[in-house]
This record gives sequence, structure tokens and C-alpha cells, in this order.
Amino acid sequence: MPKELQVADEQGETTAFDIEAVMEMIPHRYPFLMIDKVVDVVTGERATGIKNVTAGEPYFEGHFPVKRVMPGVLIIEAMAQTAAVLVVHTLNLESEGRMVYFMTIDGARFRKPVVPGDTLELHVSKERQRGAVWKFTGRAKVDGKLVAEATFAAMIADPE
Repeated sequence: MPKELQVADEQGETTAFDIEAVMEMIPHRYPFLMIDKVVDVVTGERATGIKNVTAGEPYFEGHFPVKRVMPGVLIIEAMAQTAAVLVVHTLNLESEGRMVYFMTIDGARFRKPVVPGDTLELHVSKERQRGAVWKFTGRAKVDGKLVAEATFAAMIADPE
């Protein structure tokens, strides 16, 4: 069972997950694990993932070696991984081995480059849920400034 941390904030208590808990909840591993922790989790509603972007990320070798920029698609993936932790936690799926898969990505916008040294905050909010399909709004911020946003949907499925 993932280690939950209860964190007090101005609205009351929320849940947070460290890296070990995140890895118990979703199957992603280095180099494709795009979040370092998930904080400010409100069950069934929203979560904030944190990605500390470092110069050692493997994608920087080719994107772009002279002016390193985190690929936008990986920012969207980080949002989706944050949303997957929210879904797994909300539905208590940790021990069931079920997976959360992307279905759609809409309205993706990239406003500012994300570079080594940035701390990427990944804010995801559930728009709606119908059966196994969840729809989210995601916003990525660095130093409080919007760097990317998208709406995306995911489906919960049994492993094959």
C-alpha cells in the first residue's frame, strides 16, 4: 500500500505521495517516470505533480543539445502520470494491477520553454468521469507562470 502523507493547507488536509508511493501506483520507471512526487491530492477532484527538471535527463541529449528544452509531449505525459496517480488513489486500485491509458489529448498549448533547473508543477483537475473514462484539465507551471496546458482523457483498464 502506498505511503500517504497527510499535509495541512489553508483548506484543510490533503494527501501527498512521495516517489516510492508514486512508483507503487503507476508502472512507469526511469527514464520515463516524469514525476518526482504528487502533492495536494484531493480525492476524486485534483492533484499537483512535481517534476524537478535536471540537465541529466536523457531526452536533452537530442532535444536540443545546444539549448536544452523539455519536449512538450513529455510535459503532457507528466500531467497524465499525475492524473493516473489521482485515479489510482481515488478508486483505491493500488493492489489491483489495473492500468490508466491515454485516450485523447485536446487543446494542447505550449507557452514557454521548460529547461534544466526548472521545477515543473503539474496541476490536474477532473472535469468528469463516466464509467472507466475520466477527463482532465491539465496546467503546467514554472515559478507560478503557465508553461503548458491541455485537456485529456484516460481510460482505466485491466492488464492484459
